[in-house]
Amino acid sequence: MAWYKLAIQPDGDVWLVTSDDFPEVVSFGQTQEEACRNGRNAIEEAIAARIAEGEDIPFPLQETNGNGRYVEVPMMVYLKSAIYMIMREKGMTRADLQRTLGWPHREQIDRLFKLDHQTKLSAIEEAFKALGAPLRIDVPFPNAA
Repeated sequence: MAWYKLAIQPDGDVWLVTSDDFPEVVSFGQTQEEACRNGRNAIEEAIAARIAEGEDIPFPLQETNGNGRYVEVPMMVYLKSAIYMIMREKGMTRADLQRTLGWPHREQIDRLFKLDHQTKLSAIEEAFKALGAPLRIDVPFPNAA
């Protein structure tokens, strides 16, 4: 659903991984597969750092063209990043979102932006609605027999 391209190249005995979308991402792995895993983890850390610093997050690809290496970010990371970017686009602060949602505790809002917190889907849906961007999922649903 949300992909970022990686550049992987041999560097001595290891594979070096970087990302044009995130210049701060530099990682490595003993194998190309390990380098991809480490690259995805580094991208997640870069997204978390950008949220903490109030910086933009690059728009992820919605599909890959098959040329090169891509990593898919977890759905929760994608959803939380989208909430953050929509909020930024609207010029809203976390306090604004908290007031709009009517949530009594600041910690509830802060957890929306912690990528390692397993926020309930109902809270994610509420946040999207409060931002005027209702969450839509596009998953194939087979016909019943």
